[in-house]
Amino acid sequence: MADFVHITRARSARRIQRSGIAARSAGHAGGRGVYCMPVLPSFTLTYQWVRELRRWHSGVLVAVHLRLPDDEPVTVGHYGAPPRAVTAAQAVAAVRRLDDPRGCEVFVPRAVTTAEVRRIRDVPQGVGWRYLPGAHGRRPCPCPACLPRGARNVARLRRRFPYNDPPRPKGELMAQLRTAGTADEIIDVLWELGRGRRGGAEELAYLVDHPDPHVRDTLNDALRAYRGREARRLRARLQLTEVSASTSKSC
Repeated sequence: MADFVHITRARSARRIQRSGIAARSAGHAGGRGVYCMPVLPSFTLTYQWVRELRRWHSGVLVAVHLRLPDDEPVTVGHYGAPPRAVTAAQAVAAVRRLDDPRGCEVFVPRAVTTAEVRRIRDVPQGVGWRYLPGAHGRRPCPCPACLPRGARNVARLRRRFPYNDPPRPKGELMAQLRTAGTADEIIDVLWELGRGRRGGAEELAYLVDHPDPHVRDTLNDALRAYRGREARRLRARLQLTEVSASTSKSC
């Protein structure tokens, strides 16, 4: 028999004792089942998924120990790679042979019965890795996929490690705009001006009649970040300019 551990919410413990572990997780091949980890000699490696799963599950987590037949069909592999189909005994042996089994997971493509649940135990909530194995001491990736909105400490991490470079001062951008010689250079500066809330839209009035339609479109987008009556007036002028250009083309 092969021993595994499944991490779940503490509030699900009574339901699991009564009816087992439901096959709710989606596997790589599209089926439903239960994710678990072989019981290893190392306490930290056995319960390595606790800290990472706390990012996605509120409340206290517990460990459900289960025992499966050696010939039970499962899949095993690193969470970031396609798994391979093996038996439960082969999955335990494969993970034990690895020098670094962090990030490994075993998928049982069915529900786990109450008879296969051995016990449910409390585990330290800070054991294991977070974000990815070996992430400690590395700069976190602040992209929306790695740090989803509303997750714990996301705002603090994004202040320390911004996803985009901080916007340049308006004075520097306006100086570059005055020396821009091509439409592409003007568009690049206008795009940066539109990243933050601005004032003094009258400084961009000379671009309303620019002959390049892409410059006018980018100007219209950039003016959305400006406040005040002048910004609204310039956007109205741009709309009239576009109407006039469309009318002259049709004629």
